[in-house]
Amino acid sequence: MNRIILVGRLTKGPDMKVREDTGKVITRFTIAVEREYKNPNGERDVDFIPVVLWGRKAEAAAEFMKKGSLISVCGRLANRSYEDDQGIRRYISEVVADSFQFIDTRKNDEGTMQKAE
Repeated sequence: MNRIILVGRLTKGPDMKVREDTGKVITRFTIAVEREYKNPNGERDVDFIPVVLWGRKAEAAAEFMKKGSLISVCGRLANRSYEDDQGIRRYISEVVADSFQFIDTRKNDEGTMQKAE
């Protein structure tokens, strides 16, 4: 079974694009996830995990998420490769999310969620 659940903060605002070939919406972002244990210096190490969302969820994420947002993500680990500008084959592992949830939603004075800036 390939299932991942992560809780972390966005390292920067999400990047939403519409694929020209299919017209599908894709949003990419990276979350910083603290490890459960502390290192010898008494600090928690952090992993930076790339995440991908598709469709309506990708649109919602791009609209409401911003740098520092605390979210939970559920999905699967996917591995892929691509060729960079110099013709070198690169490999990447990323979480393809099928759901996400805001953990620290910021609300405005009317009690509704604020859009990302």
